[in-house]
Amino acid sequence: MAGEQASARVDSWLWSVRLTRTRSIASDACRGGHVRVNDVRVKPAHLVRPGDEVRLRHEGRERVVVVSKIITKRVGAAVAAECYVDKSPPPPPREESVIVAVRARGAGRPTKRERRSLDKLLGRPSAEGRTRRPRPE
Repeated sequence: MAGEQASARVDSWLWSVRLTRTRSIASDACRGGHVRVNDVRVKPAHLVRPGDEVRLRHEGRERVVVVSKIITKRVGAAVAAECYVDKSPPPPPREESVIVAVRARGAGRPTKRERRSLDKLLGRPSAEGRTRRPRPE
């Protein structure tokens, strides 16, 4: 492959193998301490080589991959998947949908009674007992 080398910047490699959407997201993750190569936090310019283990914490989950091929140009998903061995834990199951209060269209604002019952349903603290602040004179 034309883009194959002995080593590459970690931010460029993460973008090339489609683990992040953009290279700037990958470099921000490195600067934020969310990328580790062989259990060491790295900067965006750190070089990765075949055999390195890269851990990326991104979008609420941790990805653990072992570098098998170095590329620096973004390629298709099928080719990108050949450049690493994925050892990530399975993603967490999607949570069931959250209960959303639905009002009839055109029903207007909820009354005080309806608002209190919605607060009780959603587990919010009620507004009872609170007093309004006096207006400054």
